[in-house]
Amino acid sequence: MLKKLRIKFICINMAIITLMLAVIFCLVIYFTHSSLEQSNQQMLQEIAADPLYLARPGDTSRIRLPYFTLRLDGRNRPLEVAGSYSRLSSEEDYLQHLIELSLASREPTGLLPDYNLRFLHFSTPSDDFLIFMDVSTEFSTMENLTRSCLLIGGFSFFAFLGISILLANWAVRPVDQAWNQQKQFIADASHELKTPLAVILTNTELLQSSSFSREKKEHFLDNIRTMAGQMQKLVEGMLELSRIDSGSVQARMEKLNLSSLTEETLYPFEPLYFESGRQLESEITPGIQVNGNASQLRQLLEILLDNALKYSSAASSVSVRLQKVRHSCLLQVASCGETLSEEELKRIFQRFYRTDSSRSRNGSYGLGLSIAGKIVEKHRGKLWAESRDGVNTFYVHLNCLR
Repeated sequence: MLKKLRIKFICINMAIITLMLAVIFCLVIYFTHSSLEQSNQQMLQEIAADPLYLARPGDTSRIRLPYFTLRLDGRNRPLEVAGSYSRLSSEEDYLQHLIELSLASREPTGLLPDYNLRFLHFSTPSDDFLIFMDVSTEFSTMENLTRSCLLIGGFSFFAFLGISILLANWAVRPVDQAWNQQKQFIADASHELKTPLAVILTNTELLQSSSFSREKKEHFLDNIRTMAGQMQKLVEGMLELSRIDSGSVQARMEKLNLSSLTEETLYPFEPLYFESGRQLESEITPGIQVNGNASQLRQLLEILLDNALKYSSAASSVSVRLQKVRHSCLLQVASCGETLSEEELKRIFQRFYRTDSSRSRNGSYGLGLSIAGKIVEKHRGKLWAESRDGVNTFYVHLNCLR
């Protein structure tokens, strides 16, 4: 599919470029030919406008192209030859042939391409005249221009073809990445759903057996309920990511107090941290205001606090710090735990990624940080993580209101 998309992009692009080049070169050739033709016609008119000028053979001070004039008798035969081609006076058959061709056109002016001559037929009260001008230079100029246009057009075509291929690869790259992410997403989601479904099906079969006691069957039901809850959380997380990615959820941005929102979000987690033997410490600068969505920012804080609760060391402390830095604010959630490598710090915000796959059954599916990243992106902020000396810190940078 992506290969066809690239080919289609290149074909459309090259069709447009080819059409534009053809139009440009055709216009250049047309206007150049028109300009040369108009200039030559003007020269002929200048000669015809001054009958005395005809009587000065060899005087070409105003005429830039070779020419000669014929004065005709009543039977359209040449009586006199003047101009830069005066040597033609001895070639009567040739001149007569030119006269016949010129008069046969029944037009006052025209072109004899076989002889590279342009003619003008006009009359004075006493005589008829034919002026012939050598336009070999005009033909040579047009041939050279046409040849140059073809060469430049061919070179431009292949140059633009290479550029179009590069542009096609560049334009399709996000689609390719999205397609690969979608395939990976489906594969990961299928893998995550496989185990709960297997547990549910197995316990359902065991429930249908009559060889187990009621207590055992209650245990089977508890297993089914637990796996169903985990599947519900997984599906809800995937739906949340899908809604954020598609933009179907139009978050209402408004002025809000991030300091108060952070303190309110911390309260429900204090008992959870206490029960797990951990401490939750906070240092919040009051009065920090941002333009954002309260529900999404609260969800962002909950994800970071829940992540710290799950992956911090036992009997350790988790610190939350919110401070103002110039016209921005910086939220930090730091916890003690296993030091993460540079590769892990880059990948932890990917969907379904977990630094420890054995923790997949603790309710974590690797979707929380991915959702957090999308929320920060919607708020035009930045989310990243650092790991030093056994302390893992997540940073959220947001723009503040003055």
